[in-house]
Amino acid sequence: MQKLKFLSLLVGLALSFGSAAAQDKTTGAIKGKVHVETGSPSGVAVFVRQGEREVARTTSDRNGNFAFSKLPAGIYGLTFRKPGLSVGTMESVEVKAGSVRTLSDRLYLSVDEGSITFLRGSVFDAQGRSLPNAHIELARILDDGSLKKIDNRVTNETGSFVFRLSPAPGKYRVTAKSGGLQTASKDVDIDSAAVYRIAISLLASNNH
Repeated sequence: MQKLKFLSLLVGLALSFGSAAAQDKTTGAIKGKVHVETGSPSGVAVFVRQGEREVARTTSDRNGNFAFSKLPAGIYGLTFRKPGLSVGTMESVEVKAGSVRTLSDRLYLSVDEGSITFLRGSVFDAQGRSLPNAHIELARILDDGSLKKIDNRVTNETGSFVFRLSPAPGKYRVTAKSGGLQTASKDVDIDSAAVYRIAISLLASNNH
């Protein structure tokens, strides 16, 4: 019976401490969710600041969720950073003691176009007319000359396509195919973050 009473006392003390922590009215909290244009929303660095002074930092989880606790009441700004994405900011976020400030679900980081390469192209037939629905394959040319397939596309109604690539130097091969026409390829050397443009013409197949 004594052991049971002692256990009950321990449980009661634990609940009391937990309740006291939950009822902390001297600080507040911030929580939110960040979305990204491409890739995973995990690993976004989130900074809480007052003016230029950093107060706290964390990173988003695999779903883009993040949270801060024990923030003194006040007005804060938030900064969001992840390589390859534009820097996001929120200003005038008010935190009240004893409450959680839930940010809108519209935090969105777009691609930083200064940190990626765009490979844009157009496909034409022998008469110079745009070829919609042509199949485009992108492969990286490795040091030994072999090809590593990376991605594929179908040209739009104007015969155009675009790939987004890392700005790291490399050599790529773009291959275009369309029914009844000869397959054609072009090699492109990438050396920096920029927009590269190519045009590919498909001739009539010798079988026709």
